[in-house]
Amino acid sequence: MGVHAGAVYSNDEAHENQYAGLVSSRPWYRNKRLVILNAWIALLLITSSTNGFDGSMVNGLQSLTQWNASFGTPSGGKLGLLSAIQNVGSLTGLAFAPYVTDAYGRRISIFVGAFLMIVGASLQSASQSVEMFIGARFLIGFGLTFATSAAPLLVIELAYPTQRGQLSSLYNAMWFTGSIVAAWSTYGTFHLASSWAWRIPSALQGTPSILQFLLIWLVPESPRWLISKGRRAEALRTLAYYHANGNEEDPLVEYEFEEIKAAIVVERVMTANIGWQSMWKTTGNRRRLRVIIGIAFFSQWSGNGLISYYLAKVLDGIGIQNSEHQLLISGFLSIFQFVLAVIAGLLCEKIGRRPLFIASTSIMLAFWTLLTIGVALYAQYGHHSAAYAVVAFIFMYTFGYAIAFTPLIISYTLEILPFALRARGFALFNFAISLSIIFNQYINPILLEKLSWRYYLIYIGWLLFELFFVWRYVVETKDRTLEETAALFDGDDAVNEISYRASVHAGIQRPTTIGVGFEMNTGADTEKTSRFSKFGGGRRASTKSSSADTDIMSDTTLNNSPVSEMPKVHFLS
Repeated sequence: MGVHAGAVYSNDEAHENQYAGLVSSRPWYRNKRLVILNAWIALLLITSSTNGFDGSMVNGLQSLTQWNASFGTPSGGKLGLLSAIQNVGSLTGLAFAPYVTDAYGRRISIFVGAFLMIVGASLQSASQSVEMFIGARFLIGFGLTFATSAAPLLVIELAYPTQRGQLSSLYNAMWFTGSIVAAWSTYGTFHLASSWAWRIPSALQGTPSILQFLLIWLVPESPRWLISKGRRAEALRTLAYYHANGNEEDPLVEYEFEEIKAAIVVERVMTANIGWQSMWKTTGNRRRLRVIIGIAFFSQWSGNGLISYYLAKVLDGIGIQNSEHQLLISGFLSIFQFVLAVIAGLLCEKIGRRPLFIASTSIMLAFWTLLTIGVALYAQYGHHSAAYAVVAFIFMYTFGYAIAFTPLIISYTLEILPFALRARGFALFNFAISLSIIFNQYINPILLEKLSWRYYLIYIGWLLFELFFVWRYVVETKDRTLEETAALFDGDDAVNEISYRASVHAGIQRPTTIGVGFEMNTGADTEKTSRFSKFGGGRRASTKSSSADTDIMSDTTLNNSPVSEMPKVHFLS
């Protein structure tokens, strides 16, 4: 006897947060387990600090006469290589990191990365030659790829449902904690007459890695990764311990557990024989790839590469050549960006991702244009007022960048990737990031030296293209579960099929809009119910599933049956 289930949904109201009524209304800071979970997530968030430390440190070292004396005042291509070599290491690591992350778990990848970065930072601070400094930076980049390929995945896969958007957005915002420490430590050692002026900041780059190396095995493994490896009992215990104070029968835990299982089954069928070609094999994946690659390049090619890595050169170009003044501007700029990124990350669920991306690109375009005019006026006429205006425009341009491209690019990328492709898709994102950064670090100083202020004009045209792209292709993902968000690019049918199966198997009614009905065809009669309630305050649905329905949604079926044999969600107009 065939069983056919059809659910009817209309408009976006049907997609409101599927956890509504299941999550606790108690503040997270009054829940001991959530406090512990968020402490472990904070340990993961500082992975981004190492990367931020590097960008600011390289910027600051260029202002130190002690560093220039040690390495012969590098410029042009040599300076570009010194800056870019860490990302060459990152590119090399991408050949291995996704496989380690998927095969052996998120934690082992972070552990390996932390160890390599500790060794690299030690060698960097002890460098006696340019070659040794370059080799150390290559090793830091290689290790960083292992950590950054796993840490943000573990953040979104562990976070409490209502905090996932904010916590994952904070990941990239933590870039600035490293940037701030690097900028101010470089400023603090500026007055040291010896090479310790640059060796101390170089050694400090390994601090986040030391913490992770010592503590990572206390962090729980991803429940999604555990389920994908057949370790369901461990996954259920992890979800229950941190999300429901150990209660494995809590409705939220049951819904999360069943939704993850259902999503993995659907994804396995949709991405059969998973490999790199799966990233562009289906229409939905090609849509994801377009957005992922787009925002990866935009995050580095919006003009920010000049400000992040070559601020000293930019300031030299407008007559601000005092090393102490340059270091102060860099330090305050990092603090400014960090505050903005944290605020935007915390507000992403209220404002939405798409409005933030559009506003960000628009603001960057406006103030980069004004910045270019100011640089050109100083270059041609030597107006000091134009130079001061450029500094103000740098801060305003940074405001635009920080409200979206700092907090959202990683969280948005991971949200839209299904579990089966998450590690590989994120590796492609990091590959695009590394390519674009290498261009920034190697090509920017050469073109800036040759074209002067005219080089800024190129970025105005590029920002216009970016604005069109984000308006056309970036879709809204707020108020959705992680599994629903990942299925968003595959169409509404895929989104609702995953959440419907999870609801039925967990014994929880699916939220609907008024007048929307649910239809179950058992082959004999058709039963129809309309206007049923939302989760009922977290209680199970009073109507029991039929035996046939129970069989259909059993664990065995979810793991082994093709999608064609499972209940399907259909949309009726």
